[in-house]
Amino acid sequence: MRVPLDWLAEWVDLPEREQDLLDRLTTAGLEIEGVERGGPDLSGVVVGHVLECGQHPNADRLSLCRVDPGSGEPLDVVCGAPNVAAGQKIAFAPTGTTLPDGTRLKKAKIRGVTSNGMICSKRELGLGDEHDGILVLDAEAPLGAPLADVVAGGGTVIDVEITPNRGDWASMLGVAREVRAHFAGPLRLPDSQPEEGGQPAAEDIAIEIDDGGGCYSYLGRIVHGVSVGSSPDWLVDKLESAGLRAINVVVDVTNLVLLEFGQPLHAFDLATLRGRQIRVRRARADEKIATLDGQMRELGPEDLVIADAERPVAIAGVMGGAETEVRPGTTDVLLECAHFDPTRVRKTARRLGLRTDASYRFERGIDAAGLRRAIDRAARLLAELAGGSVAVGVVEARGATFVHTDQVELDPEHPNRLLGTSLSRAEVVGYLARVDIEASGEHGPLRCGIPSYRNDIAVAEDLIEEVARIYGYDRIPETMPVAQLAAAGEPPRHALEFRARVSLADSGLIETRSFPGLPASDPDDLCLPADDPRRRTLRILNPYWEDAGLLAATLVGPLLRAVRHNLAHQVASVRLFEVARHFRPRSGAGDELPDEPPVAAGVLARGEAGGLWDFAGPLFFEAKGVVERLLADLGAEAEFRPESGEPFLHPGAACEVFAGRARLGAVGELHPDVAGHFAIDVPCALFELDLGPLLAGTAQPARYRDVSRQPAVRRDVAVLVDRACRAGELIEAIRKTGGSHLVGVELFDRYDGEGIPDGKVSLAFRVVLQRADRTMTDTEISKTTDRVRRMLVEKFDGELR
Repeated sequence: MRVPLDWLAEWVDLPEREQDLLDRLTTAGLEIEGVERGGPDLSGVVVGHVLECGQHPNADRLSLCRVDPGSGEPLDVVCGAPNVAAGQKIAFAPTGTTLPDGTRLKKAKIRGVTSNGMICSKRELGLGDEHDGILVLDAEAPLGAPLADVVAGGGTVIDVEITPNRGDWASMLGVAREVRAHFAGPLRLPDSQPEEGGQPAAEDIAIEIDDGGGCYSYLGRIVHGVSVGSSPDWLVDKLESAGLRAINVVVDVTNLVLLEFGQPLHAFDLATLRGRQIRVRRARADEKIATLDGQMRELGPEDLVIADAERPVAIAGVMGGAETEVRPGTTDVLLECAHFDPTRVRKTARRLGLRTDASYRFERGIDAAGLRRAIDRAARLLAELAGGSVAVGVVEARGATFVHTDQVELDPEHPNRLLGTSLSRAEVVGYLARVDIEASGEHGPLRCGIPSYRNDIAVAEDLIEEVARIYGYDRIPETMPVAQLAAAGEPPRHALEFRARVSLADSGLIETRSFPGLPASDPDDLCLPADDPRRRTLRILNPYWEDAGLLAATLVGPLLRAVRHNLAHQVASVRLFEVARHFRPRSGAGDELPDEPPVAAGVLARGEAGGLWDFAGPLFFEAKGVVERLLADLGAEAEFRPESGEPFLHPGAACEVFAGRARLGAVGELHPDVAGHFAIDVPCALFELDLGPLLAGTAQPARYRDVSRQPAVRRDVAVLVDRACRAGELIEAIRKTGGSHLVGVELFDRYDGEGIPDGKVSLAFRVVLQRADRTMTDTEISKTTDRVRRMLVEKFDGELR
């Protein structure tokens, strides 16, 4: 917004130094984007200081002065002004300066004394007609500063950037209030009340609001007998200095009031309004309007329009219509002044790509109590400048009640706590009073009345911001925050996933990353039953590609497609893993967001040639070994139970994986049907584990102990048991029975061939015993192995071999 300072000076007293004004407005939040000076060119003229002033040795009416220009050595200057004196701050033009009248200063001898420049008067600087004496500046003027920064040269315009929450600043009145808050002085408002006469305005126009949520209030005034012509020079100058183009006296008056009070107005040719009525309503289907810029606009159902009895005549808060605009032949004018919903105006302006001075102000919020003042001011000016007569009364319609925060409570110590200041209660009240906020209450919280034009104040912190602005941000003490700083720790989930990746990579698997979107065919290709919850995964509304519309509820499908891709490119051995989140549907409503537990999945496929990492035995055992190592590295002990229940695993070569009581997933060989769906014709095994339970405390932190220097003792124990017995149960029982000196047990042989009864199987275990402090004796070894053998016989009905 452009603010001409000479116009602003009509509203409020400005400080003597222009720079003081610019600095204070900037620190208050009115960012100064530019300063445009239209007065004389004062470049080269600086603030000087008269150090000495004495009689010229060769002339009675001249003085010889010693002037400090602010840079360099003091200079001798001859001056003929009677009011020059030592100690003054003056306007000094050194040699080489070109004055506004075109005179270029040179060193000159005046009555035999060399003069190095000129001490200037207002006339010599183009600032006025005074030439009887020099221009004496304020004693606080900074030495050596450009004169243009100290003295307003006339015609200065500042361009200010207004924050979206301060709609009250988008007017001369708003900026004047801000200047008064910082520099005090009276506020001078222009005369607004018009003289009325003739018949009441209500007999010429009827106003109704159909959409009360979009329009809170709508006022109309009628001015008869206007003469539409050019505006006077003073009005044209004001508009042009503020960046607006003069059009005709009626339009110019509405624009002037817009700039003065921040209240948009519009003028209709009363004769063109059909039915002599105004209705504020929503646009109807397929309605169009030709706007003042000559464009035909298509309206939408959310757009608010001003209409007469038959058609829309203006887009509310944005722009008027061409059919009802004021023309040279217009004699009767309807002035409108309204309060529209800012959100509706903003949406309409954005949709139409139409930003105007009116929408700019409506979007930021106007003064709900200022409508009558603005329309009265416009009517008065039309009567004065266009020769019209103002009809009696204002026609008004009201919509919904506009909600404005009238009062906010403030603890007077709250500003001190936030700002680090020590302001008294009276000082807080005084600072608020300077922005027209009346705070009352001798004890307890202050009750602060909020002016109608301050739509940005709703809570106590808003009041504290006002105190800080007026007190001065530059005066607020700097204090370092006091806080206990702790080193940032890695989230447990990230640590767990990282350790899982390291473990799987150490097992010879290569990490892959897949997109979480899956083809719709995946559930069928994986042979998932119709009631499997993984079929209820969420759909992606805008997938990256067409055949990836499901959020992955399992990582098996992406890994199998990666295997197929590698095999098709003659990769003999494929060993891949992925640690990621999958999207597990909840058991509730279908629109619930899914759970996203961390999952580790891997796949091993062996072609004909084999590879460096290939295991000689069945792939099931290799995959099972990878899972065992993974869980051991994560601090959990794996337990495997047959019959995985996963439809994509071979029922005869698969098992469930547990850690404690928590089921983590399954490991096994790929089901032949699933292998056919994914075109995998080589042996393939895979696993998928939910790592979530390990975060919940199932996994134990790793424990370390010194490596024993004593020799280990190995003993083999073979036992004949029922085929239904699981080797894992026997191993667990041996560990519990072996005592503290048993450091290892493993199954090294399984035999069910010739010589073994039907329904039986021979299992051979290697038991490792070792002490940390000394070599174990034969007696200790025998006691431990005998205890293990007895346990196998008694607990599992075994037969020692």
